[in-house]
Amino acid sequence: MIKLGNLTYQELKEKFRIKSPWDMIIIFVLSILLTIPVFIIAHQNFITLDWAHYVDRIVLFIVILIAFLLLLRALRRVTLISVIIYFIILGFGTLSGKYGFQSIFEDYRSMIYTMNDEAYPQDIIITKLLPFPNKSKILDAVEYQNPKIRNFALMSINNHFKNVKGYYENWTIIQSFAIFKEINSRWNYVSDPKGHDYIAKATESLRYLSGDCDDHSIFMAACIKSIGGTTRLIHTKGHIYPELLIGTKKNLDHINFLIKKVLFPNESKNKPINYHIDERGNIWLNLDYTAKYPGGPFMNEEILGALTLD
Repeated sequence: MIKLGNLTYQELKEKFRIKSPWDMIIIFVLSILLTIPVFIIAHQNFITLDWAHYVDRIVLFIVILIAFLLLLRALRRVTLISVIIYFIILGFGTLSGKYGFQSIFEDYRSMIYTMNDEAYPQDIIITKLLPFPNKSKILDAVEYQNPKIRNFALMSINNHFKNVKGYYENWTIIQSFAIFKEINSRWNYVSDPKGHDYIAKATESLRYLSGDCDDHSIFMAACIKSIGGTTRLIHTKGHIYPELLIGTKKNLDHINFLIKKVLFPNESKNKPINYHIDERGNIWLNLDYTAKYPGGPFMNEEILGALTLD
């Protein structure tokens, strides 16, 4: 017989055994706690069936919960050990800055909010897009390595959202939103000379924060790129606007919650988040000068070209 110190294995199991009915109560609570993070991972990675009232997500949650209930009931003699291991793992994740209690809370809160909010995706079929107008001039005008552009970006980040806590995985996006807010709150639209398409460099637009849509797009893209964000320019009939890469659809829950509840609650109140999905499944938010919040309505939905600024 196996012995640990002065206790046999059988005596050790009995020592950690929780008597009925408390064992079943703890098993149910622990099953819920285990189900939530597993459900969030499944929700982010499984294909959404788009059933009415999110019935597919409800069924998924119930299936995972039942699986944990059956597993823990089979192991109910070591229920207390399971509880201890669960809290040790999440406690370590919290202390190390990885996936912990705060991450679970943020993920679940964002997911539940998004399931009750409106978002309008629009697909882009890249193969049908036309060559981007003035491509070489625009690429040359996005002066993201210029110290003046970088300094403006840092000033914008210092003015907005620097006291927002948590959401460390999305911090570059939050800082990009700060740049968006600073530029769009100060931008003055000025047309090009009649009959001429003038492409202003980012440092030119910086001086007066003025210009037309392509000047705004170039300046926005340069500032965001200077802090590590990824942008692209979208060409529509008679218009150009910038978009920000926020990741794949599993990142959308957090970004939607951040915009609607944390960063732009007044500007986005009762309004949908509009975004584009590219051929790789990446999601891009509209940062046009006409938008009051990231993901605002598109000025023109017919896309003719896209220029990604890697």
